[in-house]
Amino acid sequence: MTAIENTPLGHLEREGRLLNAVLKGGTTRPGRFGFRGDIALKFQVQVADEKRPPDYSIEQVLTVAQEGESTIPVLAGYLHSLAYLADVANVLDGVLGPKGRYFIFCNNIDLLAKYRTKLGNVTFHVLPCDESTVWKEIMDLVGVNKDDIKKLDAGGKLDYLLDAAKELDASYEEISYDDALKRMAPVKNRNENRPV
Repeated sequence: MTAIENTPLGHLEREGRLLNAVLKGGTTRPGRFGFRGDIALKFQVQVADEKRPPDYSIEQVLTVAQEGESTIPVLAGYLHSLAYLADVANVLDGVLGPKGRYFIFCNNIDLLAKYRTKLGNVTFHVLPCDESTVWKEIMDLVGVNKDDIKKLDAGGKLDYLLDAAKELDASYEEISYDDALKRMAPVKNRNENRPV
């Protein structure tokens, strides 16, 4: 059984950043640890011993980490605003590497936009996500059908999907982070059309 503390996710776990886990454990590959959930980016100020949810997170994270390696090879997640990408780079500094594949789906970018942007030595593939899930978007992106993975357990499905994502040719237009911020649309209110 792979222990989280022996993987690049270990220090995020120690900082209490791994939240709302749907999967947090070993996968079907030896020495590999999988995580599906949220990674807190900015915590609220805590009063006394009260536990508050983070101000914002990378939501719907899909990632795996290999025991003994220093960086996460592949990660996909959702940001409610592209402006939070700078926080992703800071919080995950040292955990993401120049050879990794990192897919960030955002609510406030053009629905036809697909580009790469670099922060430090890490390249992020930025894609739109509106009223869908990261899981479904990644399945569509890599061309995986539900029938391909229906007989696998949760860890096996994550392995299959992220192994395919690692091999994806995602040579989108490369733009600077400043340019990406200029193209950013206003953040949509999540609760706008919800019934009361």
